[in-house]
Amino acid sequence: MDMHLTGKTAVVTGASRGLGLAIVQALTGEGMRVVAAARTISPALKETGAVAVAADLSTADGPAEVIDQALAELGGIDLLVNNVGGGDGGEGQTGGFLGFTDEQWRQTYDLNFLSAVRATRAALPSLISRRGTVLNISSIGARTPHTGPLPYTTAKAALTAFGKALSEEFGPQGLRVNTISPGLIRTSLWEAPGGYGAAVAAAHGVEHQQLLAGLPSALGMTTGRFIEPEEVATLVTWLASPHAGSISGADYIIDGGAIKTV
Repeated sequence: MDMHLTGKTAVVTGASRGLGLAIVQALTGEGMRVVAAARTISPALKETGAVAVAADLSTADGPAEVIDQALAELGGIDLLVNNVGGGDGGEGQTGGFLGFTDEQWRQTYDLNFLSAVRATRAALPSLISRRGTVLNISSIGARTPHTGPLPYTTAKAALTAFGKALSEEFGPQGLRVNTISPGLIRTSLWEAPGGYGAAVAAAHGVEHQQLLAGLPSALGMTTGRFIEPEEVATLVTWLASPHAGSISGADYIIDGGAIKTV
């Protein structure tokens, strides 16, 4: 299917690897001109042909600086993908509510929630003038906050609510805002030796690979497998396209059937 995105412009945050990298690859593959922001620019990101911008999106000024560079490079923004996230990986994330300090809460909200607020605020004039789209990458943890580190899942819940409110306020001005909430994605978060998956395995006293093999079933995924980043990226391209022109304020769950409620 032709997504009719050739020549359109996009900004993607958290773009150096994993889901963000897959989104950049999908959008450039559809002919979009992309500015891709990440703290560290990976070789794989450079290969996409996107304009890579190094930035710390967890800071107060980082998101606006990225948008300013994108406007200078692209001339305007048709699509903003607020993908950057973190704070749910590695040591110190599995001890429960009492294990998190104020600083950990602040860092997690700055990266997972306020980065999207700041980037959207900076990009809004251009997005409205071009009747553009905002896509926020949340998580099924927003609906099941007990399933992950509490600062992370509640920050994602705030991001989901933010998208809904933004859609209501600016939809009449031509802006579409939607959320994508993935479940268990095959990324370094789960597979890296020092990532969240390894920490969860250690906390439960099982081998890392044993944990990964059993996770889809344990989480109730009827598909029985991890979600591939490219699957989510394909959904991004469709929601960004004119084919989804009447979809706004929605939260698309892509979780392999893990959430059982209506």
